[in-house]
Amino acid sequence: MSHLLLVDDDLEVLALLQKFLAQHGYTVEVATDGPSMWQAMQRQAPELVILDVMLPGESGLSLCQRLRAQHTGGVIMLTAMGELSDRVVGLELGADDYLAKPFDARELLARVRAVLRRTGHGRVAVADSSRLVLAFAGWQLDVARRELRSPEGVMIPLSAGEFELLLVFAEHPRRILTRQQLLDLARGQAYDAFDRSVDVQVSRLRRKLEVEASSEPMIRTIRNGGYLFSPQVVRL
Repeated sequence: MSHLLLVDDDLEVLALLQKFLAQHGYTVEVATDGPSMWQAMQRQAPELVILDVMLPGESGLSLCQRLRAQHTGGVIMLTAMGELSDRVVGLELGADDYLAKPFDARELLARVRAVLRRTGHGRVAVADSSRLVLAFAGWQLDVARRELRSPEGVMIPLSAGEFELLLVFAEHPRRILTRQQLLDLARGQAYDAFDRSVDVQVSRLRRKLEVEASSEPMIRTIRNGGYLFSPQVVRL
């Protein structure tokens, strides 16, 4: 049973969502601001944090940035309807998904299930004996452990969204993939998302993969096409 942490200062929303998610098999703890969120996490680390942007005191965006630095679980941001800038910034800070208010609880449930699948908490883990490692340009992506190591052996932290996107690139090297194809392959189903969300995730991956300014870009932008992952990929 996955443990969720819901952070929102609207007590009515908290009560309704806590009951709804519990009915679908999750344990749900609630918090109304940053301090109560950290206290809840000390009691039990959640597999997923559902975090509202507009909170009293420290904003949800700031909390998202701090979460990503020390928490390996998923993060879904709740944003005000039409606040595209909040969604872009949230993805830049490492959120795995976003949902605009007002929303249907069933849509939130679908997002929760999708993020848990991507972070490995919503499915049975792959046994170590069948572990797959994809190697490219000196880098190694351990699929079962969801770990990326640099050519120097340094582990590079990835959000769930970044991992899934890199996995799609590594499984389809030297092929042009449109933004919609990337979304479909990374999330397992057609997804109604704005193109900029893919661009943001690609930008984050580039910063992590291309540590030297003079290095050849691994992820190339194809004009009017999408993106292409240029290295040769070997399965170890």
